[in-house]
Amino acid sequence: MITRGRTEHLAWVRTRDDVDTVFLHGFSDNADVWLPWFDQFPSRGSLAIDSRGHGQSGLPEDEGGASANAADVALVLGAQEIPAAGVVLIGHSMGAVTAAATAGQFPELVRAVVLEDPPFPTPPVPDATQRSVPEWFLAERARSLEERIENARARNPAWSDDEIEPQARSTGELDQRMFELPVEAPVAMSERLTRVTCPVLVIHGDVARGSTTSPEQAEALRNAAAGELTIAHVPDAGHNIRRDQRSAYLAVVNAFLDGL
Repeated sequence: MITRGRTEHLAWVRTRDDVDTVFLHGFSDNADVWLPWFDQFPSRGSLAIDSRGHGQSGLPEDEGGASANAADVALVLGAQEIPAAGVVLIGHSMGAVTAAATAGQFPELVRAVVLEDPPFPTPPVPDATQRSVPEWFLAERARSLEERIENARARNPAWSDDEIEPQARSTGELDQRMFELPVEAPVAMSERLTRVTCPVLVIHGDVARGSTTSPEQAEALRNAAAGELTIAHVPDAGHNIRRDQRSAYLAVVNAFLDGL
């Protein structure tokens, strides 16, 4: 059973009152892109959050970025029933950055972290007054939902049908003010992991297919982490590892979770 709710400006969706696993989406996605994955972890109480400015969440006027997103996660978890040992955070791309930031800022809330293709290296974020709305965003918003679905299907023929529509729909819900409000200076993932003491799984694909993390960079993250960090390479996957190779992604995540 799916329950939807809000905590202040943040919208979320969950499967049970007792939340064990929290899913954090990438930029321009939303919580609904994780709905197909709730069924993949049926024994866990799953919750996914619309990041600020995404989906049905509001967009506060204060500075955005990983620290603000981590505080948002803590705010939502404060309104949930969670284990005393904390939850497992599973994040993709921007959500991976949020997961690592949350584990560093609020270690009492997190017992383990899964990072799906975390951005590496971290690009500089220009001053808000120098930013403009990206062309890719304007092009996607100019399309109808049906056109975005067909475009996504053509670009990603390996994706399951249940991945296509949520991803296409989420782009149309992104608040355009995201590109106008101030954003904190980025922090390298390697530096973030120096403050993360819980177990971490980093999943990366092939750089040639669009993965942002190479094997060498994954090793650098392992060397930087304060706690135990496991690396899993999923062949024939790009940036969207779970969408490109669902079975392989599930195998490595379940092996990690079983070992906690």
